[in-house]
Amino acid sequence: MGDKMNKVYLFCSSGMSTSLLAQEMQKVADRHQLPMLVKAFPIGELDTIVGSEKIACLWLGPQVKYMLADTIEKYKDQMPIGAVPAADYGMMNGENVVKATIRMMKEYKKSREGR
Repeated sequence: MGDKMNKVYLFCSSGMSTSLLAQEMQKVADRHQLPMLVKAFPIGELDTIVGSEKIACLWLGPQVKYMLADTIEKYKDQMPIGAVPAADYGMMNGENVVKATIRMMKEYKKSREGR
C-alpha cells in the first residue's frame, strides 16, 4: 500500500453511521483502483488523528456539520475539509462522495500551488 495512499477520513458523532458510508466509498475506490484509504471515526478523536496522521481529505457527517467552520478554521492549512451532503449520506452514495473527494483534493492542491 505504499505512502501514496490518500487517507480520506470521515467523522461523525460516534463513527458508526459514517463507517457504512466509508465502506461504500472504499468499495468504489477499490473498483476504480484509486489509491484511497477510507475510514470513519468518532468526532471526539478528530484532533488526535489530525495531529498524528497525514490526511488527504476530511469529511464531517451531517450530525456534526455544525462543527465545519471551526474545523476548517483550525485545519485548513493541512487538508481539504467538507461536510458530506445529506442526500449522499442518506442514500450511502459512496460514488458521489468519492467524486466529491477527488474534486476537493484537486481544488485544494490548486489553491496551494500559488503560495
